[in-house]
Amino acid sequence: MASDTSNFLIAEAQLILDEARRQKSERIKTLGSPIQLSGKALSIQVRGNYAWVAENTAVARKLDLESGKTVQLYKGHTGPVTTLAFCDKVFGSGDEKILITGAWDQTIKLWDADSKKLLSSTSEAHGDFVKSLFVLPSLNLLVSSGSDKIVRFWDLSTPQQKESLRSMGSISSHTRPVECLDGKLLSDTSAMLYTADTMGVIKSWVLTKEDGPWPRWRGTLQEELTHHRTRINEMLYGNGHLWTASSDETVQSLHRDTDTPPPKRPALSISHPVGVRSVLPLALTELAEPYLITGAGDILRVYDISTPEEPELLRDLDAHWHDITAIRLWKRVTVGGDGKTRIEPWIISTSLDGTIRKWRLSELLMPAPSSGPEPSTIAPAPANKVDGFQMTEDEERELAELSGSD
Repeated sequence: MASDTSNFLIAEAQLILDEARRQKSERIKTLGSPIQLSGKALSIQVRGNYAWVAENTAVARKLDLESGKTVQLYKGHTGPVTTLAFCDKVFGSGDEKILITGAWDQTIKLWDADSKKLLSSTSEAHGDFVKSLFVLPSLNLLVSSGSDKIVRFWDLSTPQQKESLRSMGSISSHTRPVECLDGKLLSDTSAMLYTADTMGVIKSWVLTKEDGPWPRWRGTLQEELTHHRTRINEMLYGNGHLWTASSDETVQSLHRDTDTPPPKRPALSISHPVGVRSVLPLALTELAEPYLITGAGDILRVYDISTPEEPELLRDLDAHWHDITAIRLWKRVTVGGDGKTRIEPWIISTSLDGTIRKWRLSELLMPAPSSGPEPSTIAPAPANKVDGFQMTEDEERELAELSGSD
């Protein structure tokens, strides 16, 4: 009887949530000049005036951010595409002409980004969903992670070959799905790698290449960070700082310069009303500005972090009617009537509401108008509980949201 009552309350909460989202979708239906997708964007990369989108509809999509029209569809996966990255067709050229995708079907696929031709497919790259991809171009190294809790290394020295990628080692240290990867080059034969999982554990590794007839990469654990209470949703490294967005309702930044001892506490920590899925520190972009943009629930928030100890909230915006999944910088290139080319910074946000929305950065940095109600995050309905040590509540909710059609 108690179980029946619990299920009824969950179902009732879901109905209330669905109605709140329906009303909000009508209220903001034109905000941010939305581009409507056929599915939900799970990952996005912006190059020039184009966006490459990983969708839960089992495709990757290239679309024109100006017109909203699809330019290319990369079809071949049999499950939601969760992550994408790029590598060079010609080594060292920086052309990024090869698209790499990972999906729930446990495969990693390489595509010619221009012709959409499938170059290779590595089946059973992981024993469960592929969650994240990270490329170190000068090392010809692809790093992947999955729900199988494994981090794997792959050879990218011949990316146009038809054969499956050659495995070059793995790390089996996490006890939960590895959600995020990032890092930096240390030398011609080594790199720093950060791995983050759905229990909030971050590990740093020094990767070194072992020569021989079958070269392999070895990861040596440097430290384990546990300053988050639960799932890491996004992680970015740059300028000696490690930025993380977590379901524990915080965004945090840790100073991680390999030449100096690490501090004992985060350099910056910002609390949010709900879990944070996405973060964009503009200091890590070409703009190099002291502003931070976060996506928590369906709200975009903009902070001035020129004084990290006292971050100032500049703006919160009712940007979407479902959880924001990614925030990216778009350097919008336009040609005026005078024939001059202009570049203006815009922000791109994606969401489980199935839209990509566009925001002029200069307007986001302005204080919000005082009139009108304050933005309010639509809190998610409670997830069904499961017996035993299985999926966390966040993992259950992710599965339900990505499998759903709303």
